[in-house]
Amino acid sequence: MTTSLPRGGTRTADPVRRDTFLDVVRAGAILAVVAQHWIMPVLSYSGGTLATGNALVTPGWWAITWLSQVLPLVFFAGGAANLISLRRAESTRVWLAARVRRLLVPVLPLMAVWLVVPDLLRGLGIPEQPVQVAGSIAAQLLWFLSVYLLTVLLTPPMVAAHRRWGLAVPAVLAVAGVLIDVARFSGSGFLGYANAVVVWVAVHQLGFHYAEGRLGNLGRRAALTLSAAGFGSTALMVAFGPYPASMIGMPGAPVSNMSPPTGLLLFLALGQVGLLLAFRQRLTTLPGVTATLGKLGARFMSVYLWHMPALIVVSGITVYGLGYATPQPGSTMWWLMVPGWVAACGAVLLGLLRLFERFETRPGGTAVTAGTPQLVLAGLLASGGLLGLAANGFRPLSAGLAHGPVLWVVLTAAGFALAGRQVRLASAPVVQLKR
Repeated sequence: MTTSLPRGGTRTADPVRRDTFLDVVRAGAILAVVAQHWIMPVLSYSGGTLATGNALVTPGWWAITWLSQVLPLVFFAGGAANLISLRRAESTRVWLAARVRRLLVPVLPLMAVWLVVPDLLRGLGIPEQPVQVAGSIAAQLLWFLSVYLLTVLLTPPMVAAHRRWGLAVPAVLAVAGVLIDVARFSGSGFLGYANAVVVWVAVHQLGFHYAEGRLGNLGRRAALTLSAAGFGSTALMVAFGPYPASMIGMPGAPVSNMSPPTGLLLFLALGQVGLLLAFRQRLTTLPGVTATLGKLGARFMSVYLWHMPALIVVSGITVYGLGYATPQPGSTMWWLMVPGWVAACGAVLLGLLRLFERFETRPGGTAVTAGTPQLVLAGLLASGGLLGLAANGFRPLSAGLAHGPVLWVVLTAAGFALAGRQVRLASAPVVQLKR
């Protein structure tokens, strides 16, 4: 991995303006993630057991997930932002240090809190099963950071591949993703996990083409055509292939499009990206959009990490403490409940952000003390630690090294320590692209 700048890299002191469309995509994506995670749980408590379900299993509601499954948009926007910031960076080493540290710093307080919370809850007399559910929910979304860290580490070589082969790169990755699905559905299920990298790197690669104008310069008709092709291909693959209609994992479903991801999500990404590009101008000129995006963008990771603990707090008080049970999804009572439920979760999240957002919003230092190989090792260690936490959840420390969270926390913390001191480019803005 070279430390030289990719072609097109510049070192300039000119003020950097943000690409509002990318900010809109990322902000909309995180709001969609939060809303979906707060609205879809179906909860009840009885006899020491917390029952959990998903409102999106309601017949016909799978269609919602074609828009609410927004992780393709997160990787797409991340690809565009990463290409732009890498080309502006002093070196690949500086860029990697900034990105790795920026992803890991907000995770540290979450790990510190949830190392003690399970034992605290057990000490308060809460039964084991609800504590285990809470620990799993608090950690499960860390899989995204694990995969995204790998995507960041792969960005420099993928930029080089993009420069040489262009659209052939995501095309080849798409074919590879479908072939991996064939192997997965033919009995080699373990091979499906390769798509956790292949699929998301392919979507990330599409962001490069937005950053360079190939997608960003599409007219409305072309963008809508791209969207129709993406959603149409998704529909055909669901109708005639082994893919489930829901774009998120459903309780009891034999196959999930998300765990691990399937090649279907590449075509869903084309549909979603094309749809947003068709309305790009309107999205970027909404009243108050700049101020809102500025506040949310600086806290993107904190919102993502702490919105599930906010749900846990509200659920613990209402479901476990007060005996509340979620009404039948789609019923009148359910629709009446949703605004108050979301408001309660939002209030708790705001309180958590007041405590923990400083880890993300504070300015960085000025030195990069780690070399490129060290930064790559740091990212790999942290990725492994985060994936372990996502798979196993936060459990009581008494669970021991084999089953508790200590090993995974140590791996993540070791990655953070290896990444060296923070740099100011950790909060590097995104340039305004000329359209």
